[in-house]
Amino acid sequence: MMNANVKMFVAIICLAEGTAAIAAPDFEDVPYNNPSLVVDLGVGLWALPLPMDYDGDGDNDLVVSTRNKPSPGVFFFENKEGKVPFPTFERAVRIADPIGNETLADDGEAVVFSPGFAYPNFREKQFSDPVEIPFKPEFHTGRANQWNLFDYDGDGVRDLIVGASDWREYGWDDAFNSEGEWTAGPLHAFVYFMKNNGTDESPDYADPVKIEAGGEPIDVYGMPSPNFGDWDGDGDYDLICGEFLDRFTYFQNIGSRSQPKYAEGVFLKSEGQDIRAELEMIRVEAFDWDMDSDLDLIVGDEDGRVSFIENTGALEDHIPVFKQPRYFQQKAENLKCGALSTPFGVDWDNDGDEDLICGDTAGFINFIENLGGGDSPKWMKPVRLSAGGETIRIQAGPNGSIQGPAEAKWGYTAPTVIDWNHDGLLDILTNNIWGKVLWYENEGTKSQAKLKAAQPIEVEWEGKTPKPAWFWWNPEGKNLVTQWRTTPFAIDLNKDGLNDLVMLDQEGYLAFFERAKDDDGKLILKHPQRIFENEEGNPLQLNERTAGKSGRRKFTMVDWDLDGDLDILINSKNIDLLRNVAEDGGYRFKNEGQVAERILAGHTTCPTTVDWDGNGIPDLLVGAEDGYFYHLTNPNQEK
Repeated sequence: MMNANVKMFVAIICLAEGTAAIAAPDFEDVPYNNPSLVVDLGVGLWALPLPMDYDGDGDNDLVVSTRNKPSPGVFFFENKEGKVPFPTFERAVRIADPIGNETLADDGEAVVFSPGFAYPNFREKQFSDPVEIPFKPEFHTGRANQWNLFDYDGDGVRDLIVGASDWREYGWDDAFNSEGEWTAGPLHAFVYFMKNNGTDESPDYADPVKIEAGGEPIDVYGMPSPNFGDWDGDGDYDLICGEFLDRFTYFQNIGSRSQPKYAEGVFLKSEGQDIRAELEMIRVEAFDWDMDSDLDLIVGDEDGRVSFIENTGALEDHIPVFKQPRYFQQKAENLKCGALSTPFGVDWDNDGDEDLICGDTAGFINFIENLGGGDSPKWMKPVRLSAGGETIRIQAGPNGSIQGPAEAKWGYTAPTVIDWNHDGLLDILTNNIWGKVLWYENEGTKSQAKLKAAQPIEVEWEGKTPKPAWFWWNPEGKNLVTQWRTTPFAIDLNKDGLNDLVMLDQEGYLAFFERAKDDDGKLILKHPQRIFENEEGNPLQLNERTAGKSGRRKFTMVDWDLDGDLDILINSKNIDLLRNVAEDGGYRFKNEGQVAERILAGHTTCPTTVDWDGNGIPDLLVGAEDGYFYHLTNPNQEK
């Protein structure tokens, strides 16, 4: 990363013949700058793993596809350590644009599929030499549309298998009754078999048939990832499926190779416990990773990481026994923290440089230590923080997300760091998927934080405790409950020496929660005021939508244009500047649009400010949906 003064010099480009152009600074990737560091292997949002010997040197590499913004691609992670069960991979090399819903068949030669196409020459030509699969599905395919060719009935000709999701019954939003019960349907995921009545060279696919197990169509909750293999060693092919959440279902073939018949599915276990992925949105590929002649499971997670679930080769009641997931490792390249990362820049360990406290979709709160390096920091890998002796992880569970039980493993932590109780130690405030604003009090030291268990933020409400109208549950006591996935920004706004809170209220307006002391000297938070205005002078409503479309606003307040008053930087396609245009010391904001050209958001972004170059001017750091971080030097100069 260049020095900020050099960047500003480079940004001004003088052209010949009297023409001039100013190239505005844009977002730059933030590297680890730590060559010896090893981290979890990962890509951006939602990893689709394609394990294979990509470079043809006799050992297994990883190819991983992701369609996120702003870092989509198909990436090659080279294994240079040879035939070892758990190598440290090289840094990613981008080899292609993603197609989406890629799957793998490994019959001695890696063949990749996407809906309607096969890529038999993938290692040499990636997606540039497609072979069309002559079949047009009339059944609903939905988000998961996973194609593969496999000799399902043992007649020597490859049939067509399609794993398809059907989420239409689910609806995806606002269907809880007053008891917290989901009244819409579940996510569905089916596996279809299209018999090939022709040949491999000239296929003729019959009408689709849903594959059944236990006398009912296989239905594995939203993301089938079907994988056939002889897991019980009896000569016929069984089936393992993933799902949208976190488990793996085994369907034993109790028929024969030529006439498959599947028993009712059972969840895979390890030492008596269900094997569960750490996150949801999993994609599963069966592959003999450790080359011991049995099929293991290679699993892509929502946050772009890829895990190895080793097949032990043992059976219990005809069910294959696997080990718990283990994440592959790679040499560190660009700084990454989960997915939909929500950073806050702060010197957490009091060593004179700015670290990051960062939330993510999975509901963790992470500490990323800055090891120094000035305007080009060297970073450690994220460490999950604990509170009250347990790792912080907020999750929706079956009814904590307004968008339903399919979001059970998401937490969407959005932290802010401040000395909330004015004891000289930095604490953490966070909002989350529930909309419950929490305080993690620091009872450690300035250099070694120790967090107490979460406490609710309370407000001295004037009247009944409010909540978003679509919440099926009610807040307890004076607890602050507001729109989900929004920043609780703490700042001494009125400069009275007490830290206040600025955040969206239950109707999506930006509100000022003033801090005060009661008659006994106890710190309290007063009933919110809508003191912030838009350009027209009306209360500033940052999200007028409801239910699942509510909230979702991440922001920070800072004097971005260096004119002496506070502006707002808020999530958008990258980050929008809401410039403070009030002339009386108030808070009236005009949306000036994006601060730079580079698009960072498919879903959302999260801004924070940092001053790594130490020039006293706030620069912008953005966490994106891909979990990576993007830095923008402030284009403004001291006035």
